[in-house]
Amino acid sequence: MKGVILSINPSARIVDITHDTPARDIEFAAFNLLSCYRDFPAGTIHVAVVDPGVGSNRRALAIKCRRQVFVGPDNGIFSWICEREREYRAFNVTDEKFFRQPVSATFHGRDVFAPIAAVLSAGTTIDELGPPLQDFVRLAPLTPSTLDDQTIEGRIIHIDCFGNYITNLTPNDLREDMFDCGAKITINNYDIVAFHHYFADANDGEPFCYFGSAGFLEIAATNSSAQELLKAHRGQAIQFRRPPRT
Repeated sequence: MKGVILSINPSARIVDITHDTPARDIEFAAFNLLSCYRDFPAGTIHVAVVDPGVGSNRRALAIKCRRQVFVGPDNGIFSWICEREREYRAFNVTDEKFFRQPVSATFHGRDVFAPIAAVLSAGTTIDELGPPLQDFVRLAPLTPSTLDDQTIEGRIIHIDCFGNYITNLTPNDLREDMFDCGAKITINNYDIVAFHHYFADANDGEPFCYFGSAGFLEIAATNSSAQELLKAHRGQAIQFRRPPRT
């Protein structure tokens, strides 16, 4: 893919985000891109290829959002970014003159997505690639559900290499001072009542909550793995219960 990009635009600057995405794991890739795209400058072109549907009739996407462009398969990999930003323009990449020929049935990263990113970096406009799309494949939304006046149901959207749980709850859903008044997170019938700003503030092995660098509420255990302690999995529901209003 890098060779194709540089063959089309030798002055392109290529930056790798990660090589650790598990095979076929679209949600893992979607979260990693969600957590870092805002750190890149305007004009960045992101090529994200986790593509278990390669060779099928799944569409190829180019999305312009937040003065950046995202190129990849139509399988939900960019949907959380579009959900967060709300304003975007999506296109179905259909003009094969921009593809590397012949197009392999098993390597669209090299033959479709890398060439598209390269021609965009060289001056091709996104609306030259194909027709606009009104919608595309979506992952389950990030927005949690309100169960009652005191209870919000969220879910685990990512588990990092340390065994920390990243949830879809944000400071828009809860405040850290609520834990001082009796709020709790329940996961697998385990109540987490501690909120800390730093790992060093918690006792070893104590599950606690904090707001992580991606802006979501996370659950960790200092010098241990929350995943090993709590035995929850990605996609599993969690509940935040705030103290009664007085």
